[in-house]
Amino acid sequence: MNALALQLNEKMQRENSVIYDMLSDLGKNLYYPKGILSQSAEAGKKAHRFNATIGIATENGEPMHFRHIQDKLDYNPKDIYPYAAPQGIEELRLKWKEKLLVDNPSTQNKSIGTPIVTSALTHGLSIAADLFMNPGDVLITPEQYWGNYNTVFQIRRGGRVETFPLFNENGGFHVEAFREILAKQQEKAIVLLNFPNNPTGFTPSIEDAEAIVQVLKDVAASGTKLIVLLDDAYFGLFYEDSIKESLFGLLAGVHPNILPVKIDGATKENYVWGLRVGFITYAATPDVLEALEQKTKGIIRGTISSGSHISQTILLESLKSAEFQTEKEEKFQIMKGRAVKTKQVLANEKFAPYWTYYPFNSGYFMCLKLNNVDAETQRLHLLDQYGVGVIASNKTDIRVAFSCVEESDIEELFDLILEGCKDLTK
Repeated sequence: MNALALQLNEKMQRENSVIYDMLSDLGKNLYYPKGILSQSAEAGKKAHRFNATIGIATENGEPMHFRHIQDKLDYNPKDIYPYAAPQGIEELRLKWKEKLLVDNPSTQNKSIGTPIVTSALTHGLSIAADLFMNPGDVLITPEQYWGNYNTVFQIRRGGRVETFPLFNENGGFHVEAFREILAKQQEKAIVLLNFPNNPTGFTPSIEDAEAIVQVLKDVAASGTKLIVLLDDAYFGLFYEDSIKESLFGLLAGVHPNILPVKIDGATKENYVWGLRVGFITYAATPDVLEALEQKTKGIIRGTISSGSHISQTILLESLKSAEFQTEKEEKFQIMKGRAVKTKQVLANEKFAPYWTYYPFNSGYFMCLKLNNVDAETQRLHLLDQYGVGVIASNKTDIRVAFSCVEESDIEELFDLILEGCKDLTK
């Protein structure tokens, strides 16, 4: 094992041996090498005559570039073309942390790391899988989950996905099912909670959120080590009857056997899907946070090397803009209007013979549970006969993204889905 990895591991063992034990074999071997990037960083501070370190080209004192590209961009070449640091632009990291603390009041006065920039959410999940999952380790998540988790945790890392019912009989979070599956785990488990949930658009109430935290504390107190991943892809899009912050802050520092990891980003909540800027943030003691950051930088350096500089520049300028909060509220109200309209439309009794729907109060989506029609058959029929696209989540469920349908068109959308059901049940 590399001496730098040993140093990080020893620091973690001294500070919190439990979190060290949570690491995968790969995670224990990871470190940030003192190679080209670190030497270039040193040169950037001291090389006042010539800096012949990093592999970019310069011209007339700025990064070399094509004029036909630069003419279309309203940013300084230094903020576009050079490599960003593996951990991301420092000002952006600090700005996102500032936002995180404001948006999540429970994080106040907690030991929270500075967010590390990822190439959006999937990359953040992949980093967490690399750091913590060995072959055979268990990932616990609700039955309704994003299918890409299978690729990230099962196919790539050899883990096992185990699920529990998301909803109880009253349409709330199934606290007892969550407790039951966690009670079966021994030594270590990775828990992945995604609220607002993809595909259902569900976020728990404040009371259920507090119960979730209590279950995790109880299981941790029994000796089980828990890595709790909060997939906050749709963070902030909370429309009604739900907690208004991430579980991350509620879990930070609650028990030495719990490591909360917040994985979020501008992708969905700031409507910049193609920019691919996300963040991964840990809650732990300072020495452990420093070790986790170094290991995370090591993963990034060994995979994508660093994220897009121009994307980070655009996001940073957006966060600093005087119009940011106003425009974000405008878009929130549009999204909320679509969710409310969807509920109003679905209240019509004409739909009852053909489907029920899962509770939803947030996010981009909702899910229909079809009564007598195979979901994939219905998906293809709607596409072929009505020109309507939906996602078949499993045998019975179809996901409908109200996020990409104008409020005035929502009633027609569900009427067409109804016609498709009628066609297949004649």
